[in-house]
Amino acid sequence: MSLSPRFIALLLACLISALTVAFLTFVEGVTTSMLFVVGLSSFAISFFLVLYAIELLVFREVNKMYKTIHQLKIRDFSISRKSIIKNTNPFKKLNDEIFVYVAKKQKEIDELKRLEQFRREFLADVSHELKTPIFAAQGYIHTLIDGAVDDEKVRDKFLSKAAKSLDGLDALVKDLMALSQLETGEIKMNFNRIDLTHVIQEIFEQLEGIAQTKNINLSLKTAFSTPVWVKADPQRITQAISNLVENAVKYGNESGRVIVSLDEEKKHILVSVRDNGPGIPPEHLSRIFERFYRVEKSRSKDRGGTGLGLAIVKHILNAHKAKITVMSKIEKGTTFRFKLDRMD
Repeated sequence: MSLSPRFIALLLACLISALTVAFLTFVEGVTTSMLFVVGLSSFAISFFLVLYAIELLVFREVNKMYKTIHQLKIRDFSISRKSIIKNTNPFKKLNDEIFVYVAKKQKEIDELKRLEQFRREFLADVSHELKTPIFAAQGYIHTLIDGAVDDEKVRDKFLSKAAKSLDGLDALVKDLMALSQLETGEIKMNFNRIDLTHVIQEIFEQLEGIAQTKNINLSLKTAFSTPVWVKADPQRITQAISNLVENAVKYGNESGRVIVSLDEEKKHILVSVRDNGPGIPPEHLSRIFERFYRVEKSRSKDRGGTGLGLAIVKHILNAHKAKITVMSKIEKGTTFRFKLDRMD
């Protein structure tokens, strides 16, 4: 039997009644009828007094605490009044629930602090990334306004540099908008049955010029003799794979190679993009998918790009319910992998 208020009151009332009767048996002149009446009276009075005291001092306060919790309308509490009343130790029940709630709230607070720090870093990065092309274009244009426009060679050179800075600014804004829309779900994936080998060959053709400047060989490795059909958004998956291949070319070694592999895994196709470049230091691997994160900031700047490419890739693959992983060894190269649903 559980230690409910009534059971506790009954137990104490029996004990008090027994002690009272036992004490009166030593008094001369006390009859059996008197002992019965006194025992019954002490039992009844003790039972109701103890029951009232427990209800008043313990469970009423517990009920107040429960009502306060209920008024907060917090779903984290899976607690009911009946479970409190029937529990052996109501305070322990409440304490356990409050402990769980506090732990959850602390976790939320830690996550909010992390997001706040991320927000500050993101704003600082955005400000810096926007400031660089704006100040560059502004400097060239003001130089032309101040008189350099009369010199044809200087004018053409400065206008070309200003246009290049503004093109970089335009690319950055477009990437920011695309990333924001992917995060909020504004960009909907249009899934279709597509031939992955055809997509990769088109990407190789688009990046052939960049690869030739560094004498990098682009190759597709697959055991399939037929088209590899997958379920994906043609435009977005092309953007994701193109970004990975382009990064491999940009940051790879001269006269290196970039290999895209397609392997069968039950109901999925495993896509791997591998290079034999300088690799990524282990301390950077967990952060390379963050916005504006660069392993080597100065060298990355020289190679162009907005610093948002891998973040966009991650969100595109998340929308495909795919997870991208990265493995890298210094001076050995880097490999990015993800899976897509196969369609026959």
